[in-house]
Amino acid sequence: WNLVYKYSPNDSHPMIYANWNGATAYAKWVGKRLPTEKEWEFAARGGLINKEYPWGDDESLARDYATYGEYNGTSPVGSFKPNGYGLHDMAGNVWEWCQDWYDSNQGYKVLRGGSWLNKIFPLRVAARAYTSPADRDNHYGFRCVGDTQ
Repeated sequence: WNLVYKYSPNDSHPMIYANWNGATAYAKWVGKRLPTEKEWEFAARGGLINKEYPWGDDESLARDYATYGEYNGTSPVGSFKPNGYGLHDMAGNVWEWCQDWYDSNQGYKVLRGGSWLNKIFPLRVAARAYTSPADRDNHYGFRCVGDTQ
């Protein structure tokens, strides 16, 4: 917990050091699930079409929307401007686990969104990362989605 506290010091910050297995178990426990890659990207775009980032194409606006680069840990959730759908932190803060496998080998799960450790390139809506479902790190997190009835 000392490592969690170092980079995500209180309940207003995202949960970190969560692996895919733990994130999936938590989502199920609260009656939700992890988003698919397609759902995540749709949500991250916030209604924008063919734009590089959740806020558009202008890299100079990144600091208004994302925790990235020169930070020493996560920022409180919702500290920056939301995208067009009112969603916060779709770029930066923590890489977010998705349901999908990275490729047909099914050895790695997908992470999207970039993190506080990254430069601007991984904050692009189309950027993908991958790692083993058992891996956990100080810049991996997740968000849950619910299905509407």
